[in-house]
Amino acid sequence: LYLKNLPLTIQTRVLSNMVLCLRSVILVQVNPGEAFTIQRDDGQFQCITGPAQVPMMSPNGSVPQIYVPPGYVQQIIEENGVRRVLVLPQTEFHPGGHSPLHHPPPPPPHAHLQAFIPHPHIMHPPPHLYSGMAGGTGDMNPQYISQYHPAHTTIYSEQGQFTHTHFCLTKSEDDTHPPHGRAAFAHRDERASKTYERLQKKLKERQGVGGGGCGVLALSKDSPPPSPQKSRGTPPSGGDLQNGLGGKGAEEQAQPSTAVTALVKSPGRGKETESGDIQARGASLSWVAPSRTEGDDEPKEGEEGPAEPSFTYEVSVSYSGKDGKYKSAYRVQAMCNCLQGIPSEPVSFTTLSCEPDKPSPPRKASGTKSSLVLQWKGKGKDAFEQCYYGPQKQYRLTKLSTASRYSFRLAAKNDMGVSEFSEGVHIMTSCSVPAPPLSPELIQSGVTWLCVRWHRPAGSPKEDEISYVLEMEEEGSGYGFQASYDGDELSHTARNLHRSTTYRFRVVAYNAEGKSNPSGVSEFTTAPDRPGCPCRLAVKGKPHPTSFRLTWDPPKDNGGSDVTKYVAELSEGLSGSSWNQVYSGSAMECVCDGLSPGCSYQARVHCFSAGGESPVQTPPVPPGPCQPPRVVGKPKSREVQLRWAPPLVDGGSAVSSYSVEMFAPQMDEGREVYQGSELDCTVGSLLPGRTYGFRLRAANKAGYGPFSERSEVTTGPGAPEACRPPHVTCKSPTCAVISWETPPCNGAAVSEYRLEWGAAEGSMQTCYTGAALSHEMRGLLPATNYFCRVQAVNVAGVGPFSDAVLCQTPCSVPGPVSNVHALRESEMRARPLLYSPSTCLGLRWEAPCDHGSEITSYLIDLGERQPILTGPVTKYIIQNLQPDTTYRIRIQALNSLGAGPCSHTFKLKTKPLPPLPPRLECTASSHQTLRLKWGEGPAKAQPTDSLLYHLQMEDKSGRFISLYKGPCHTHKVQRLNESTSYTFRIQAFNEAGEGPFSTVYTFTTPRSPPAPLKAPRVERVDESCEVSWETLPPMKGDPAIYCLQSMQGNSEFKQIYKGSATSYQLPNLSSSTEYRFRVCAIRQCQDAPEIIGPYSSTIILLPPRVDSPGVSGTTGSKAAEAQKPKRSMTDEQFSFLIIALLAVTSILIAVAIQYFVIE
Repeated sequence: LYLKNLPLTIQTRVLSNMVLCLRSVILVQVNPGEAFTIQRDDGQFQCITGPAQVPMMSPNGSVPQIYVPPGYVQQIIEENGVRRVLVLPQTEFHPGGHSPLHHPPPPPPHAHLQAFIPHPHIMHPPPHLYSGMAGGTGDMNPQYISQYHPAHTTIYSEQGQFTHTHFCLTKSEDDTHPPHGRAAFAHRDERASKTYERLQKKLKERQGVGGGGCGVLALSKDSPPPSPQKSRGTPPSGGDLQNGLGGKGAEEQAQPSTAVTALVKSPGRGKETESGDIQARGASLSWVAPSRTEGDDEPKEGEEGPAEPSFTYEVSVSYSGKDGKYKSAYRVQAMCNCLQGIPSEPVSFTTLSCEPDKPSPPRKASGTKSSLVLQWKGKGKDAFEQCYYGPQKQYRLTKLSTASRYSFRLAAKNDMGVSEFSEGVHIMTSCSVPAPPLSPELIQSGVTWLCVRWHRPAGSPKEDEISYVLEMEEEGSGYGFQASYDGDELSHTARNLHRSTTYRFRVVAYNAEGKSNPSGVSEFTTAPDRPGCPCRLAVKGKPHPTSFRLTWDPPKDNGGSDVTKYVAELSEGLSGSSWNQVYSGSAMECVCDGLSPGCSYQARVHCFSAGGESPVQTPPVPPGPCQPPRVVGKPKSREVQLRWAPPLVDGGSAVSSYSVEMFAPQMDEGREVYQGSELDCTVGSLLPGRTYGFRLRAANKAGYGPFSERSEVTTGPGAPEACRPPHVTCKSPTCAVISWETPPCNGAAVSEYRLEWGAAEGSMQTCYTGAALSHEMRGLLPATNYFCRVQAVNVAGVGPFSDAVLCQTPCSVPGPVSNVHALRESEMRARPLLYSPSTCLGLRWEAPCDHGSEITSYLIDLGERQPILTGPVTKYIIQNLQPDTTYRIRIQALNSLGAGPCSHTFKLKTKPLPPLPPRLECTASSHQTLRLKWGEGPAKAQPTDSLLYHLQMEDKSGRFISLYKGPCHTHKVQRLNESTSYTFRIQAFNEAGEGPFSTVYTFTTPRSPPAPLKAPRVERVDESCEVSWETLPPMKGDPAIYCLQSMQGNSEFKQIYKGSATSYQLPNLSSSTEYRFRVCAIRQCQDAPEIIGPYSSTIILLPPRVDSPGVSGTTGSKAAEAQKPKRSMTDEQFSFLIIALLAVTSILIAVAIQYFVIE
């Protein structure tokens, strides 16, 4: 059982190939991208995805159950003892197992529609109903698609003549695989033979009964119109399907190795089918004509029956299969009067097997010197020998000859037979490295080339492809051998060589195996070139009446070889028509004798060498006249470019130089402006708009030839010439008129003038542009130097400026005074005379421009008062003015030419009178300070106070120094000495100025009291105590005494001692009373009463305690401690204590923040 291309799926569409073998082994091939679902023995389903081959076992040899997807049906067809299981769609048959999703099925026939019969004349032949199927394999990759695709074949036939129709499908004559001259294999089983005999019998009976006629029933009225069938596929190779009853040949080709046999009866579809003769490459097909339907009316008695309708038939065949086994299916459809019947049921069959097709020629896979590896695919007429027989597709041949050509052909064989041999292929084995060739040989040499040849290496086979490399080395070059030629030729011409030079050659042969050793070296020399003409031919000595001596130098270029002979020739006259040889030899001079006196002769010399004869050169003559030079392009204003051609006659020698002469306007003599070998030149330094003449002559070895005719050239217009210096006329100190003349225009009229004016020669600016010849300048400064120059402009450009002209405007009255300022008070006081700002005004101004005449004085205008005339100064103090009064002031400068304009009016105001000094008094004094007070008012200054005070004190040198300056009415003078007199004065000032100083006041500081003493020390001695204190030194010679006071209980302090001693013993102390002591120092002044100093701090003496003897020692020590004075803390100690407390507090706060906040 053979299954192929069955769509098997439960969840997804599957396209698979299943092969069922007779041994109950089923191989399921699942293509990539698809799935195959099977049911196992335990009842579970298993899905296998491709690509895969699933082996399955059938216990009883039956076909397993196939689960088909919705819309498909399972059909088992048995033909010729072979069962086929097909999975088909319910509406249409898809041969080959292709999914119906890839191409839509043909529309089904409509049974209830009226038949439409078109006119026979407009009826076109029926189209191909089935052709190549597009996309039949779905989305599979090309490598998994079957080699032969399924196809439908539509057959056109003519009207049938008999009830049974027979077709035969055979192999075409031009098939690509002929039957090799053997009879086709026709293996038919017994059933097929019987069916074929039965069909032949029925055909003969119909032919005998019909006698060439055919009674065909017409289609019923209810038959639907034919449905057009779309193209389904094309058979892969050629084959003709022919009508067995002599109808027309079909237009479609049948699939190779395919046979079709069927029996169909109609109407609508065939009633029975039988297999015909099925062979490997042909088949026969037959069917039964459709019969009349039951619905047709029977003919009445006496009426003739209806005529038998004529039918035409369409046979559709499809093919599928590979590897020589093809499965085919066909169906038949009848047509009558353009109406199509229902197609018959499709019938499938399988063609027989045959021998394989002719394979492709083998190809060379690899090879060596003595072996070849051939390869061919599974698919020569000399004497061939069998070298391989087997199933492999590659074979290695060994023990072959080197560099030998072999021919191969290939044939394939299977169980059915042997195919034809393929076309012969020629393959060659490799060779060994060639032997070194012989040394190259010289064929021919030239001046710049050498033709070299060589021979093939000895012993190399003819089939060996050998190439050659020719290497060349120039003698003395030092570059070594270099490749000159690479190819398979046996000769080569080396070109572009040097003359008379030796070159070395060698040859290297190579093939696919490698290069040979170089050949022997051959040396060849290029031929020499012919020498040049001897040079410097001249007459040596003085010519004689009948002879003269010629001499010459060897040629500059001898052509690569030495000169062997010189030949001298003479020609009488200057025509040079005939020459006679007068010398032949190797010397470079000769004597020409036997000449006629008073005649002119021409001489020439040429030489010979191994390269040949030098060219003969006759004595040159000066060249002929040239054509006049012509202008290149448009002449410029200052230069022209000339160009000329060589003379037509060069005089027998190359022109070496040219000479150009120029004739200036209105001049008869020319001057040379160019001499050189070029054919053009540029003549510069010309004047614009002028006409110049030029002529030319050429020169060679013989000298200059005649001049050419003169050519006239006019230069282009240029910029105007420089103007003459302009003329300046001053109309007034502030106005001047500038005029100028027209310069030479150089071929173009002046269109405008440009005037530049400035105070400096290097910074002039354009002040006028126009065509006028004068211009008036206004707004000038008197007595000032100005520069001016003028420039002309035309269409050709801008001319140069004229020379700059210096002019000076006349003198004038001074300019107005500007920048007037009031003098400061310090500047007014610095003068010898003291000026009061309340009655004086100080002025300062800048001197104006004198405009060429020195300023002699200034006039100050005060309005209503008489003007004040000053000298040539820039500062002045106006006196005798009213205090606190505003004045309007103007200043005017004067010189010898008159008064200048007044300055702007400005206002100045005198200050009010300054205040008087207040009375100074001392309100408090001490030995180091004095508090002074003045005026009536508060001690502190108010913001509205406009009156200020200046307090000064006299120092030791008698100068007054400033102590205070401000609005306050008191001041404390510190750091004074005791008992010292100090002198003071005061001054008041405000906006009006500083008032006068007051009279001098003297104040004296008092004496200083003694310094305070420290607390005295007290020591109890039985019933008395001793009090001691510190000693003070004398104060400025005044001795110090001490006063000791004591207080008993709660009474007042009483003086108990006064004197100069520093200790005192107080007797008769009471044992139950508390004593307090304090001491002070007293300064005894010589001329003043005593000065008592401040008392010291108090010290307490506690009464003694009477205790037991055990504690008497302790009590005594405590009493002693209590008697010790308590020392008070100093300011430094107190400050240190506060800082320590603050530091400890800061540390505690930082620790708290670190612990509670940050962490």
